[in-house]
Amino acid sequence: MESRKISELNYPQEKRDHAAWGAVVSLALGVFGLVTAEFLPISLLTPLSEDLGISSGMAGQSITVTALVAAIAAPGVVIGTRNIDRRWTLFALTITLIISSMLAAFATGLVTLFASRVLLGIGLGGFWAMAGALALRLVPLHLLPRAMAIILTGVSLATVCAAPAGAWIGATLGWRAAFVIAAIVGVVAIVTQMLTIPSLPPAGAPSLGTMLKLLQRPRIRVGLLTIVFVMSGHFAGYTYVRPFLEDVPHMSVETISLVLLVYGVSGFFGNLFGGFMSERSTTWSVIIAAMLIAMSASVLAMAGSSPLVAGPAIAAWGFGFGAAPVSVQSFVTKSAPDEAESAGALMLTTIQIAISGGALLGGLLIDLQGPVMVFVFVAVATLLGASVMASRRGMLLRTEPSQP
Repeated sequence: MESRKISELNYPQEKRDHAAWGAVVSLALGVFGLVTAEFLPISLLTPLSEDLGISSGMAGQSITVTALVAAIAAPGVVIGTRNIDRRWTLFALTITLIISSMLAAFATGLVTLFASRVLLGIGLGGFWAMAGALALRLVPLHLLPRAMAIILTGVSLATVCAAPAGAWIGATLGWRAAFVIAAIVGVVAIVTQMLTIPSLPPAGAPSLGTMLKLLQRPRIRVGLLTIVFVMSGHFAGYTYVRPFLEDVPHMSVETISLVLLVYGVSGFFGNLFGGFMSERSTTWSVIIAAMLIAMSASVLAMAGSSPLVAGPAIAAWGFGFGAAPVSVQSFVTKSAPDEAESAGALMLTTIQIAISGGALLGGLLIDLQGPVMVFVFVAVATLLGASVMASRRGMLLRTEPSQP
């Protein structure tokens, strides 16, 4: 098993013999609340924009603001709080979820709304950057993929629940109530964290210099380059999946909703599969996840005009992408257990850049070439990601003998 030895790097965790699963679940609750709050505006754009007197397009930019701030906040929070007990840092980040959600719930205009989203971006970026490092210190190393799978279950559930739950709450109780409920989730998360998370003194020396040094490690470079290809490819397609399903297999809105629900459920099981595979080999787990996305995108590009083909292909895509986050997170964290927080910050910033770049390229392709070409790009990009990981495997074996 690759987790038994990590290339002569120091492993600075508390050498736990037993996993603190309660604390891991509390992290999953925090992630669930943050990701739910991040994507709530998607299902609330119309009533939110009408109530605040702004356009739907401008309201939609609140999601962009959160993503951009998260990319900057990831290294900023890790470096800025490097001398603070990580338990207290985590509490502060969860509190940003509560405050930002309440600020959004009582927003009176664009400025207030954007202020709430900036605050959410700080909490989201800092939490994500530290998630792998925290898991690394809460469970024995060989159980890290399982812990990451549990934490990322919060993402899967939020992805499945946020849009439909937000739409239902907005229609029955009003859009502001949806953000109040997100704040309540944050309260439940922080209470659980206070009851379960032990003191975690600062470990490592996060700084910009440390992050630059990490880039000199072959495994880190391989992991980040793979992330660029896989995440940019995925989000190029995911951002424009509805236009594809409407224009190519000509699905109705009701059918598209059902297909996307299946995509989310498949992602949940893919997340569990990614955790299972990563316990055995993070390298192969990343390769398999990327290949599943590439094959699904290829099927959609070549035969997606048939609803009977497009539906299962979307489900397989969801399964593949569900496995991807836990796989890459485990790979990057295990590549730098001595500086896991800095590695996490690098990873999150890379992911956010890849998301933005992928969405931009997808938009250009759909305008210039149509939706089918978008999925050709998805297939090529994710195949390149799998190839980077696979082609560097021989080098990883030579430099890190624990890698199976």
